[in-house]
Amino acid sequence: MDIDWLKDFEALVEQRNFSRAAEDRNVSQPAFSRRIRALEEDVGVKLINRQTLPLSLTPAGEVFLPQARLMLRTYHETLERCQSIEAATENTVRFATSQSLYLTHFKTHIAPLVEQGGLDIDLNSTSWAAGQFVSALQQRYCDVILIFWHPAMDFLAPLEIGKCDYLTLSKEDFLPVSKMGATGPMHVLKRNDKKPVSLLSYGTASALRSVQDFMLRQDIDGPNILVVNQNALANSVKAMIMEGFGLGWLPRELCKEELSNGQLQIVGDETYISQLEVRLYRAKENANPTLNRLWDQMKAITALSPDSADSFGNTRPVLLPASG
Repeated sequence: MDIDWLKDFEALVEQRNFSRAAEDRNVSQPAFSRRIRALEEDVGVKLINRQTLPLSLTPAGEVFLPQARLMLRTYHETLERCQSIEAATENTVRFATSQSLYLTHFKTHIAPLVEQGGLDIDLNSTSWAAGQFVSALQQRYCDVILIFWHPAMDFLAPLEIGKCDYLTLSKEDFLPVSKMGATGPMHVLKRNDKKPVSLLSYGTASALRSVQDFMLRQDIDGPNILVVNQNALANSVKAMIMEGFGLGWLPRELCKEELSNGQLQIVGDETYISQLEVRLYRAKENANPTLNRLWDQMKAITALSPDSADSFGNTRPVLLPASG
């Protein structure tokens, strides 16, 4: 199956017209039509209903469409990873993390390493689903990942049982918070309350979803929850909380300023608060010399005494000179 056929099919689904789709793909309409027929022959069924205006998909086409998009996405991700690996040198460490950790712990833990050199940051990782961090590390798309860890995060199990090292850089609370109103928090966690509380939840692709669900499962007499929105990113959940649409769980570092100035308030008792670890993972078999040097530096940082930690438990990096 030619990958261009899949691109043609996707263009035709979008345009619902052979002429416009051919123009979009920069080929003649006869050539475009032949490629669509070749795809259908390869699949063994008709994918396009040519009797309708605009064109529509056959039942088999409806089934094939999401799989075609998945194949194209996998193809492009594979190319990107291969090109990234090819472009990397032994003096470069490819680093990936989530948006919330970029916005918080990056400045404390990672920025000094960037300033020193040798660290290549992949900002595309801010949009990755939780499991993509694991596969990226396993497939050498990146050398090191910075990620939250909690016992409820099953997707990290392959790293725990696989050939990976990790360092715990810090710990922080995962808090249920609500916007403050004129007389108090706009949304609260109340046990045995028949009135549902509006929850701004994490989507299933988020690493923090499993921790949120874990906290809610702990209390059989817990609040009546109504999920009013789901977001993959903690910063998006925070934005909705700040607009007063409901309460939600946030890492403390992401909302410490709003808690301090009274815009947000922790709601619920300590049983609804959990602790997250901020971990740095790498593959043990990765022999990148720059990675090994940076890893030794980070290991030294985490070995500092508690007196070297800030008020949030974050150790302040003091980079060691390069050996050799």
